[in-house]
Amino acid sequence: MRSARPTVADIRALKGKRTLTMLFVETPEEAAAAAEAGIDMLSIIDPLWTPEMREASGTCFVQVGLLYGQLVTLEDYQRAAHRAMQIGGDCVYCASSLGTIKALADDGIPVVSHVGLIPSKATWTGGFKAVGKTTASALEVWRHVQALEAVGAFGAELEVVPDRVAAEISKRTSLVMLGMGAGSGADAQYLFAEDVLGFTRGHKPRHAKTYRDFAAEFARLQQERIAAFSEFRTDVDSGAYPAPENVVPIEDAEFEGFLAQI
Repeated sequence: MRSARPTVADIRALKGKRTLTMLFVETPEEAAAAAEAGIDMLSIIDPLWTPEMREASGTCFVQVGLLYGQLVTLEDYQRAAHRAMQIGGDCVYCASSLGTIKALADDGIPVVSHVGLIPSKATWTGGFKAVGKTTASALEVWRHVQALEAVGAFGAELEVVPDRVAAEISKRTSLVMLGMGAGSGADAQYLFAEDVLGFTRGHKPRHAKTYRDFAAEFARLQQERIAAFSEFRTDVDSGAYPAPENVVPIEDAEFEGFLAQI
C-alpha cells in the first residue's frame, strides 16, 4: 500500500508515465481489498459513499459517482458534490451538462465526466455499442473531450472506443482518460469489481476480464445457508434447540418464590 493518498496533482503527474489501475467497487470489503492490492483509483457511487467507505478505501484515490437522473438541477449536483468531497472524496463523476461540470469545476471540485459510450445517454449513439468506429464518430468523441477541457474537467471515462482512437485522444488531451474497453493507450485501465471477481450481474462486456469465480463460491455459500437454516428448523421441531446452554438459568429458590407470587 502507498503511504499517502494521491492528490489530483499526483494523478495528473502520472499521465504518460505509467498506466493507472481503477476499479468500481460497492462494498467496504471490496474497497479494502483494492487498497491492500495497491489499486490506484476507485469509483464509488454516491449512495454508497460513506465515512466507512472512505476508511475502507485507504490510500486509494476515490471518484464519487453523482448519479445522472437522480440529481437534476445544478443545485442538486453542487450539494451532492460538496457532500461527497466533505466525506473525503478526491473527485466526483458527473455526466450532466457542460454547464453543470463548469459550475462544479469553478467551485474547485475536480470533475471526471464521460465520453464515448455513455450508458445514461446511450440512446444518442445507438444503444450499448462501441462509439468512434467511423471518422465522424471518432471526431465527435474528440470534440467532446475538448469541450470538457474547456469547462475545467479533470478527467473523463473513455468507454468502448477503438483502441487506436483512444490512444490518440489520450495523448492529445490534458484530461486523465480513464479507459474502459478503450485499449492500452488510455491513462487508466478501469474495470468493475464484479467482473474481476466473476459475479457479473447482467451483461458481461467484451472488455471485462474475470480473475476469480466468486459466482461459484456465492452459490456454494447459498447452499450452506439453506442447509444451516434447515438444520435450525429441524432442531426446533425436535426440541434440540434451545439446549440448556442456550437459555438463562435461575436458582430453584428464586423460581419457587416467583411461582408462589403469580
